[in-house]
Amino acid sequence: MEKPNRKETPQERFKRLGTLRTNTVLRRLKVLGNCANRQAYQYSEEDVDRIFSEIERKLKEVKAKFHFPKNREFRL
Repeated sequence: MEKPNRKETPQERFKRLGTLRTNTVLRRLKVLGNCANRQAYQYSEEDVDRIFSEIERKLKEVKAKFHFPKNREFRL
């Protein structure tokens, strides 16, 4: 990938990298979906639940990093 001629703003860098990284995740999820082929793979419902529980856990963890608390007051 070529370097831009001008300096990227933080927003431009976020959009560029966010797009690339999101598309990478989506492609890898599609590849994971290939494992659903029962003629090629053997798995149980528990296996599937464990995979998607972990994906959902990590998704919530990463999503939480993007949310900022709104006017939270400090309390001890």
